[in-house]
Amino acid sequence: MARKTYAARRSQLISTFGVGSLFPAENNSFMITSIDQWDKKHLKPVSEPRLARSLGVSQLLLPPAGTRGKIPVVRFPQLLICPNCSRLGKVAQFQATHEDPKCGLCKSLTPLTPSRFVIACEDGHIDDFPYRYWVHGYSPNDDAEHKLSLVSEGRTSSLADMVVRCSCGKSRTMADAFNSIALKEMKCQGNRPWLGWGYRERECGKPPKTVQRGASNVWFPIVRSAISIPPYSEFLAKVVTANASQLSKPQALEPTSTWVLEGIVESFDGRFSVEELRAEVKRQFHGGNETELSEEQLREQEFMALMNGRRDSPDTDFVAEKVAVPESHAHWIKATRKVTRLREVRALHGFSRLHPRSEDNPDATKSPLFPDDNKQNWLPAIETLGEGLFIALDRHQVEEWAKTDFAAGRERTLRHNVKRAAEQRGQDPVSVNIAETLIHTLSHIIIDQLSLDAGYPASSIRERLYVGQDQVGVLLYTASSDSAGSLGGIAAQAGPGRLGAALDEGLFRTSWCSADPVCIESRGSGTDARNLAACHCCVLVPETSCELFNSNLDRGTLFGVHGQIGLGFRDWAKLNPLQSLADVSAPAVGEVDDGVPESVRQSSWLTVFTESGPSLRELVSELVEAEVEPGDWGSDIGPDDQWQIDLSWPSARVAVLEDRDEKRDDWLAEEGWTIYHTADFSPGDLADKLADKAY
Repeated sequence: MARKTYAARRSQLISTFGVGSLFPAENNSFMITSIDQWDKKHLKPVSEPRLARSLGVSQLLLPPAGTRGKIPVVRFPQLLICPNCSRLGKVAQFQATHEDPKCGLCKSLTPLTPSRFVIACEDGHIDDFPYRYWVHGYSPNDDAEHKLSLVSEGRTSSLADMVVRCSCGKSRTMADAFNSIALKEMKCQGNRPWLGWGYRERECGKPPKTVQRGASNVWFPIVRSAISIPPYSEFLAKVVTANASQLSKPQALEPTSTWVLEGIVESFDGRFSVEELRAEVKRQFHGGNETELSEEQLREQEFMALMNGRRDSPDTDFVAEKVAVPESHAHWIKATRKVTRLREVRALHGFSRLHPRSEDNPDATKSPLFPDDNKQNWLPAIETLGEGLFIALDRHQVEEWAKTDFAAGRERTLRHNVKRAAEQRGQDPVSVNIAETLIHTLSHIIIDQLSLDAGYPASSIRERLYVGQDQVGVLLYTASSDSAGSLGGIAAQAGPGRLGAALDEGLFRTSWCSADPVCIESRGSGTDARNLAACHCCVLVPETSCELFNSNLDRGTLFGVHGQIGLGFRDWAKLNPLQSLADVSAPAVGEVDDGVPESVRQSSWLTVFTESGPSLRELVSELVEAEVEPGDWGSDIGPDDQWQIDLSWPSARVAVLEDRDEKRDDWLAEEGWTIYHTADFSPGDLADKLADKAY
């Protein structure tokens, strides 16, 4: 009989049905095997060398999709039940076949169903529920054959109605099976069936716990993700990654291997040179000390790429356009970016059982995806495309606020709650950073507002927090394998007009809560009391959106609390606004920081100057001297807001553009706009023309 195959989406093989998880299929239950048993010839490479390097592997590969390529599985649990005669046993005991197990004992040929119960331990081991041990309390040493059955008495749906009976006459209900000490006398056998039935850790010995086969705590994925940023998001980097099997070898850079590089160049019609290809190969695979990247380093690189911005260009998966900060929020928001294109790669590098590995539980045992005696140099990963917006606060300003008595008091309360919870579990307390609490709370407020304004469900919007030595920011994005990741609704909200209105409404709605005063006066709520003023009525979001499992939240950090109104960061910043270049923007990599003229520093053009490139800075300096009032900066225009104008005065229909776009420029001309390109005039001459036209 031909073996049956079952379908699963590619993304599920990372997030839901990865290695070591249980895959339900019709009346069956299977466990996904280790990646050393997968057929690599059907797996395609994913280009993200930064993420691969941080995980210590040379390749990331897409799981198979559709009918091409199959992932092997093993039947688990091995114990099956006949719904007709209620017998418990393995396939051979039922005189059944492995491909389509049916009961051969009661002659009904009823399809067998897998056992509802399994046992697992904190070290990731898993096994069949020990029904014989449960009934007898020991392994029977007599010669009688003990035949087990699992019977539902049908009075209620509780576990007390599930009775395990033995042919010897003994029986016991499942009522206490889920008690934490129910199996304390039994030692875990260290079974790891996803690696193969011969792989056991016999020295485990921890007491196992009973779980239901389909419960969520049977398998928690351990996933690391990265946003593709230049230069890794470019076409040439993808070509090198796709040919990693050849180019990752040291011989690829030897003079005798030039013909290999030349062949790749020719196959792409000379879109890049041999020397460019050689340099990219060296950077990706032979970069000396660049062998590992931590999670913090990954995010630091992404933060800098977002702050520096990136204009749209062919063959790139990362576009972050600089847009003006809404004027009403310029005193506390440092920068905003319109991310019209991004690519996220997520790699599975382990899993845990019973408890997820998180900031609250960093010591949860990580189970391997392959055996120690057959190590693999790759990991399964998926890539998704999306769009979003980025908001950054000024680290120096946040640190100054964190020194206030109000902020320090909120942080002390959170530290106390975390320490007390850690002591109860016998763990070291996790770190608490009031800056992270602040940006995380703001992130949830914006997610909730975007779900109203951008047309996305909140569960499809994700956050990526950046909190470090020089970072306080959040990227809100949708990256999905379906159409929800490419509609452009979030990026469209990044313009100063729309974002300002969204922030105003979102902050107003969450400045009070229907659960107040209980919510705002809370001294600890949520898991381990990791939240203060936060509940499901105000800032909690679907956990698919939150990086920190809805913890480390506090509305008080933004708005203050009763008796201390105005001490939250938003209101405190009004009295201590961003005023200097250091407070507003760091110069982009590769640009020259030529200082801010005092006349600009004292003008309303400061934000435009510090967030612009050299050509616009020169023009802004002249506009200040010509006493031209600021117009709109980085605003969207067009029938579908598909274009961006560097500087504009809509009332006078005057636009200043750094680059040329024939379709955009023709549309503006047809609409009666006067267009000036910075390349056609000196800054002084253009400032004089604008002084006449802009009013």
